[in-house]
Amino acid sequence: MIVCVLLPRFELAVAAGGREALAAAPLALAPEIGREQLVGETSAAAEAHGVRAGLRLGEALARCPTLQLVTPDPAGVADAWEGIVGALEGIGAAVESDRPGMAWFDERCLRGLHGGSVEGVITAARRALAGRSRDPGSVPGGAALHPSAPRDPSAAAHAASRGVAVGAGGRIGAAPSRFAALSAAHRARARRPEIAPEKPASLAAYLAPLPVSLLSSRPEVATLPEALERFGIATLGELAKLSRAALADRFGQPGLLARDLALGRDTPLRPRVPSERLQEVLELPESALGQQLERALGMLIDRVLARPERRGRTVRAVVLSAALVGGGTWRTQLTFREALSDPRRMRLALGGRLTELPAPADSLRLRVEAFGPPSGDQRSLLAEPAAIRRARLREAVRQTRAAAGPDAALRILAVDPDSRVPERRLALAPWEP
Repeated sequence: MIVCVLLPRFELAVAAGGREALAAAPLALAPEIGREQLVGETSAAAEAHGVRAGLRLGEALARCPTLQLVTPDPAGVADAWEGIVGALEGIGAAVESDRPGMAWFDERCLRGLHGGSVEGVITAARRALAGRSRDPGSVPGGAALHPSAPRDPSAAAHAASRGVAVGAGGRIGAAPSRFAALSAAHRARARRPEIAPEKPASLAAYLAPLPVSLLSSRPEVATLPEALERFGIATLGELAKLSRAALADRFGQPGLLARDLALGRDTPLRPRVPSERLQEVLELPESALGQQLERALGMLIDRVLARPERRGRTVRAVVLSAALVGGGTWRTQLTFREALSDPRRMRLALGGRLTELPAPADSLRLRVEAFGPPSGDQRSLLAEPAAIRRARLREAVRQTRAAAGPDAALRILAVDPDSRVPERRLALAPWEP
């Protein structure tokens, strides 16, 4: 069984200072400065007025004049979610998570540690979330309202000052596949987990009455629910009754994937690999811009490279973030063209990102996301050109996967070249040079 941990409105709860703030007034995440003017996650009170994520800012304020816009906090969201994923890994789970607020893990290997049943594993996961929620430092405070929002005092700032955490409202569902577990988590309640049936026929019947809007959680089929609803297909059961040929003809591969999801079939989990991360934070004496920020960045790079935990390894990917003067945070991730440990080259690569800062910064933070091989790695004096080429090719594949994910480098295998069906002729597999 696959266990899904779902924290609805996670980004909004972190930015607002806690889940208690979501019940105080209609709230929505404000658009990030310099981005398209679309609101982010919304509270239940805002949804009651017809405000949804992705709505134009002007239309959202027209639908709900009392809507309060909360300044996004991407760095705080990343820190809070990293703590929750770490708590789940603390019970032995191998966690897959593609975005904050949503995580999966396989419970089969954990039954021996937690009571011998899926219920025992779910209980252990709930305790891990509850322990994270009681930690006052688990969620960064600092809720700030958008300049265009009403400046009335709200429960958000009060909740942030008390360090209210956001993990207490988690929902847990279990099912044989990833998408089915997510559907079960949507049906669960904060104190009542939902366990879907294991048999394929029973699982398909369990998913049949659920809305097709659940497909929007998968990036591969996120655009299909709107089109399906226009055709009058409102539930997963109605989608599953359509033939594969009809769906492939109209929607292509996403249509076939959506049908498989509706029947309870999904791809295997791909848990993340826990890695060591080190970071340095520099508090700026006053709001800094321009050359002050560049000097601060250079100091952060020197501190990170001087840390003994680095053990001479090169740096493959980093995250640069800042706490802004007007509230909220800014965050950007960068994967270098090659793993390096030269501070001058790192400053050149990261210096351009400082121009993207939307406001003056109070603090600057640099965190290493992935390490490369040791910088002292030397090649053989008599290495053949082919060996040198393979070594460079392996390093290029590692860099590409660090930037674009594990599916960035694949190879094509001829499975059935004589098949009449194009999808059966070739298959994709991980490529290792």
